[in-house]
Amino acid sequence: MAVNDSEPGSPSTPDDTYTHGHHASVLKSHSWRTVENSAAYLTPHLKPGRSLLDVGCGPGTVTREFAERLAPGPVLGIDVSSDIVAQARAAVDPAVHGNLEFRVEDCYRMGVDDHSFDIVHAHQVLQHLSDPVAALREMKRVVSPAGLVAVRDADYHGMFWAPASEGLDRWMEVYQGVARRNRAEPDAGRHLVAWARQAGFGSITASASTWCFATPAEREWWGGLWAERITRSALAHQAVAYGVADHEELEQLAAAWRSWTDHPDGWFAVVNSELLLRP
Repeated sequence: MAVNDSEPGSPSTPDDTYTHGHHASVLKSHSWRTVENSAAYLTPHLKPGRSLLDVGCGPGTVTREFAERLAPGPVLGIDVSSDIVAQARAAVDPAVHGNLEFRVEDCYRMGVDDHSFDIVHAHQVLQHLSDPVAALREMKRVVSPAGLVAVRDADYHGMFWAPASEGLDRWMEVYQGVARRNRAEPDAGRHLVAWARQAGFGSITASASTWCFATPAEREWWGGLWAERITRSALAHQAVAYGVADHEELEQLAAAWRSWTDHPDGWFAVVNSELLLRP
C-alpha cells in the first residue's frame, strides 16, 4: 500500500499508518489478487502500448499482469514500503516484464512528471489514507489529459456474512476502531464519488463488484488469513497499543473466524466500489 508504515513523511506530507502492515497473512491476500478478480472494470481500457502507473502496488501481482497486457507500454508500480518494493522486484521475470519497473514513492508526492501516464490505477489504497482527496489530486496530476484514473476500494460496513456471529460483529468494531484511530476511512467505498468530485475530476463513472467466500476452500482461506491477521499483524499490535482490544480478546476473535470457517453455511461478501475518472 502507498502509505507509510515505518518512516515519517515530509512536513507537507501526511504521515499515515498502514492498518494492516505487511505480515504474511496480509501479503497472502494481496498476492491472491489478479486483474480478473480485482480490476475487471478496467480491462476494456487495457490496450497494448498504453502506459500505466500502479499506485500502492504491494507485492506487484496485479502490476505484473498489467505489464503483460499492456506491453510494450511502460508500467510503473510504486509503494512507500521499500521492503515490499524489493519483493515486487524479485518476482519480475526480465524476459517477460521488460516494460515493468518498481519504485519506492509516496502517493501524495510522486516523483513523476505531469501527464506522464495513460492510466493511473490504485486498488484498496484510498481507504488507508488520512487525505484521500490529496492522493487523488496527485493521480490527476500525473495522468494524461485524455487518460484514465481507476480506483477501487472496499467498504467494511458494507461487508456481510452468515451465519450471524457476535465474534465477527466485534471483529468489525475492532477493525473500525483501529482504522479510524489511524485517521483512515474503512468505509471508503461509499465515499469514492465524493472524494473524486472534491479532487476536481471532470468525468466520474461509478460501479461496484464483489468478492464472495462461501465454499469450504474459500472459507478456509479467508477465515484462516483473518484469524492470523487479527492476532499477529500490525492490526493486532495497533489494537492493543490503542486500547481497542487486548490479546485475550483478539484470540477470541480469531476463534470466531475459525468457527465461521468450519460452519457449512458460512458466507462472506466484500463489496468493492470502483471509479473510472477522467480529468
